[in-house]
Amino acid sequence: MRQWWFCGDLILAGLMLASLIGKPARAVEVIQYPAPVSERDSRDLYIIELLRLALDKTVDSHGPYRLEPASEALTQSRALAELSTGRELDVVWSMTSIEREQLARPIRIPLLKGLLGYRLLIIREEDIPWFAGVQNLDQLREVRAGQGHDWPDVDILNANGLSVVRASSYDSLFLMLDQGRFDYLPRGLTEAWAELDQRPEMAITVAPGLLLYYPTAAYFFVAPDNAPLAERLTQGLERAIADGSFDRLFFNHPQHKEALARTRASVRRVLTLDNPVLPAETPLDRPALWYRPDLLPREP
Repeated sequence: MRQWWFCGDLILAGLMLASLIGKPARAVEVIQYPAPVSERDSRDLYIIELLRLALDKTVDSHGPYRLEPASEALTQSRALAELSTGRELDVVWSMTSIEREQLARPIRIPLLKGLLGYRLLIIREEDIPWFAGVQNLDQLREVRAGQGHDWPDVDILNANGLSVVRASSYDSLFLMLDQGRFDYLPRGLTEAWAELDQRPEMAITVAPGLLLYYPTAAYFFVAPDNAPLAERLTQGLERAIADGSFDRLFFNHPQHKEALARTRASVRRVLTLDNPVLPAETPLDRPALWYRPDLLPREP
């Protein structure tokens, strides 16, 4: 009788082993993302955390993954072009535009809840008195803005009659401003303060009392034919929105909390611009995806 039990145990163990061998582990999906443009470029720390959150939410349905930065930093236009080749990048993030949504496949969930459209003006400290007197766009049309040469903001500013000087690289923008090549640098509300803190050697600051605004969104983009990754990111972000983890990350991220507190947006004049490059498919009809101005800190 014991022999039969022993044989039965061996058969059961063999069947279990065969079932394990017959179900190989899922391969780890390697996802490459843009490298920072310089050592002190901290703009994308939150975005990378959000990317990881979306991927974590889909491990059960899509399998394990590993994030890797690209081997070199690329401009926005080069990064979008690189998506199609798949050699260096699988996902990028960028402000959207009609042109960019034709080049790559957007995941239409605003990563910054539209906050990128709230722009502080970085200026030279010596120009504080002039900018303190700016009341309307006509006055702003008397001076020149600086922007990256391939940023969608260039078209937005030009469409509103604002003069723009283009820079070939991100870091050179601050040098050009400091040297008087242009007069102000519009930066996202969550970007400006960290960028100033990283450049204490420059006599630049945020213009008092002013805030530009135009409706826009920053999205994840993938290659036009990369439907699996697009589906995974969409599903992961939607799950994060549904369970509240998206908003927890957004509002509790140190960079956002500090920026909102320092901006004191409720006491700033808001100059609103039209955005002619905003795609018609932008999900403006989903309020939960967008930043609400009433959430700005108010003066006591």
